Amino acid sequence: MTQQFHGPGIAGQPDLRPAALGVAAVLERIGDDRLGAPTPCPDWTVGRLIGHVAGLCAAFRDAARKDLGPTTDSDPAGALPPDPPARWRASLPELLAGMADAWRSPLAWEGGTRAGGVDLPAGAAGCFALNELLVHGWDLARATGQDYRPDPAGLEAALALLTPFTAGSDGSGPFGRPVPVAPTAPPLDRLVALTGRDPGWRPPR
Repeated sequence: MTQQFHGPGIAGQPDLRPAALGVAAVLERIGDDRLGAPTPCPDWTVGRLIGHVAGLCAAFRDAARKDLGPTTDSDPAGALPPDPPARWRASLPELLAGMADAWRSPLAWEGGTRAGGVDLPAGAAGCFALNELLVHGWDLARATGQDYRPDPAGLEAALALLTPFTAGSDGSGPFGRPVPVAPTAPPLDRLVALTGRDPGWRPPR
């Protein structure tokens, strides 16, 4: 049985392609020697985070197409991400492009859909998909010592999605309790902080 999303409304149809290209660029520079390295996600290595990104690409691609089934019904909460798929260097850029292209259709943003076992408005699903790309791109870049500068329009859309969640009495959000940062912090720092990550995280030496 799926859950129901009761979050704030989402306006607009952001383009997921710049974020997908940004993640693909980060992946291209990850050597095999970094797959076992830690990431800002506790207990998730770089390799397992790559496996998670592959799964979310398939899930949100199918959510855009309203092709509901195994990929959209699985709840990733608490589950250990899989190892990277076979030939991930070739297959993952294709998955990223397919996910972004699926959300280019205006029909993808209409009505309802499902992702992560949760029924939610299609507009919210598209923005959650964008947020996943932006934040996990940061995770992978930070874990492997890469520069990462996502496009401002994508950051603005993701911040618009997550910021209202922290307005409640407990200050928590869909990804846990945010990490406090200055209101003047860069947009990317504010976004990752809203997902419970420390913007100053660095891999242990």
